[in-house]
Order: sequence, then structure tokens, then C-alpha cells
Amino acid sequence: MVFLATGSEPCSYKDSQYSMSIPDYQSTFRPLLCAIENGAEVSFNDALESVCKHFQLTQEEVQERLPSGGQTVIKNRVSWARTYMKKAGLVLAPRGKIQITERGRQALLDCPEKITVKYLKQFQEFREFYTSKRTNTSITSSQQEEESSITPEEQMAEAYKSVLESLSADLLENIQKQTSAFFEQLVVDLMLKMGYGGSREDAGRATQLSADGGIDGVIYEDRLGLDTIYLQAKRWENTVGRPEIQKFAGALQGEGASKGVFITTSNFSKEAKDYANRVSSRIVLIEGHQLAQLMIDYGLGVSTRQTYEIKSVDSDYFNAE
Repeated sequence: MVFLATGSEPCSYKDSQYSMSIPDYQSTFRPLLCAIENGAEVSFNDALESVCKHFQLTQEEVQERLPSGGQTVIKNRVSWARTYMKKAGLVLAPRGKIQITERGRQALLDCPEKITVKYLKQFQEFREFYTSKRTNTSITSSQQEEESSITPEEQMAEAYKSVLESLSADLLENIQKQTSAFFEQLVVDLMLKMGYGGSREDAGRATQLSADGGIDGVIYEDRLGLDTIYLQAKRWENTVGRPEIQKFAGALQGEGASKGVFITTSNFSKEAKDYANRVSSRIVLIEGHQLAQLMIDYGLGVSTRQTYEIKSVDSDYFNAE
């Protein structure tokens, strides 16, 4: 990576307040322009590397990814910076590269500290882009984004996370309203959804035959029945303590079993977790929040109301000879 300089005074890289953390996307506007200020076309990846160096990001920070896992946080933020400044006419972005314009050079003079969305709004092209993607939103919403530290994609991820948290709470609330027998069957259904067991009928008969001795269900680990997993289900609101895990471990030993799954709608005490890690049988503990997430992931007790896709430009298509 190299920093490019012109005959004029180069941009300063010494006064960053984000030296130990990932900067918000608006804070990357000016450093991105500084990385390309000599006017030559620069590959976006080289410019991104310059921004990372400017903020003195650690390797861990450079590799930190969005919740979706599809892109790193810093690349996502610098990509949005490129998009916003391109719409405002501060940069050109031909084929995976980036180049400063005269308007971009003027922005460096106008904004010696930080270039922001508010500054970009003086340009008609940017206002049209910015307004069109906010149809039917309020002025307050627009003002909030001007001060926002996260990109639109990150805002969507945060909103999605909130929806999931609300759905998880609703699932656990509905489970608590059901009978213990319903919950025991739910646990078997979840294991089947996850790919365990042979058939619903086999799992159902196993549940009915083993509803004593600290075991609520039995399911095959695979469709051939080469190994068996014993299940315990506790539809509780209070914390599950060590005595319950001891009872389950004893039941496994009595059956000559080596694997068990203990699922609760609440949580496990530290003592319970420590004990489960020490016993010879392999016992997996699943708490309420994990149970809800698994139900969401495997489509049990939930239905899809709306699907959104986030797409990006396929650079391979446009770079094909």
C-alpha cells in the first residue's frame, strides 16, 4: 500500500480519533479522498487499505464482519463512502477503481476535518439520489442519518436483529402457554428438523416409551440408527440447577447412553454447566434463547412473512473481456 501525494500539501493522517476502533462510514469520506488525491485511478482495494492504515486498524478490526458474514465492516463502510461521494460527484468509480474529481479536491479544502452527508447535500445530483431512496420518510429520519455512524446496510441488519429478538421472545412466550407434553414433542420435532432421527413415527413412539427416569425422548442420531440421543425437556421459567443435570446424567448411565441433549425454556446455572462438562456422557445444554434461535433457523413454529435480498454489482460480469 502507498499513500499518494500531490504538489500541494498532502492530507494529514495524524489526528484520527478512531485509531483504536472501526470508524463510522461518514468518517471515512475524507481519508478515502486523501488516499486518491493525486488524481490517478487507484484500485478500490488499495484505497481501502490506505483508509485502514489511516485509522490504524488492527488485523482483528480489519477482518471484523457484518452480522450477515458476507463482508467486513470496514469494507462495507468505505464502499458506502465511495457510493455517496460518487453520487455527489466527488469521485469517479470505473471498474473496481476510484478516482478523485475537481469537486473532490475542493471538498478536501472545504472540509479540513471531516466530510459529511450534510456537506454532500449541497450538490443537486446527491440530493436527488438521497431523496429518492427516502420516499415517504420524515425529515427527522433524514436528520438522523446525517448523524448516523452506521451504513444503510448496517441499519437493516440492526432492524433485522430487533425483529429476531422480538420473535424469539414471542416463541418462548407461546411455548410457556403449552403443556409439558407439547414441549416434549416440540423438542423431538426440532431434532428431526435438524436432521436427526429416522422418522416422526419412530421418534413419537420413543417419546411415549421413555417418559420416566429423567428422560423425555429418544431419537436416532442418523437415519440408520447407528447411535441414540436421549432428550430431556424442561418448560421452566426458573433457572435449571445442577441437581437436574445430575438426574439426567444418572438416567443416561442407567440406559448405557453416551449422548444426551437437555433443553429448557429458561437457562442453566453455572454449576449445572460445569457439571455437564465434567461427566463422562456427552451432554449438550440448550437454553431458551438458543432454542428459539434454532426454531427460527430450522423453520419450526414460524412462517416467512417477507423476504428481502441485498444484492451488489457482479464485478466479474462487467470485467469480462
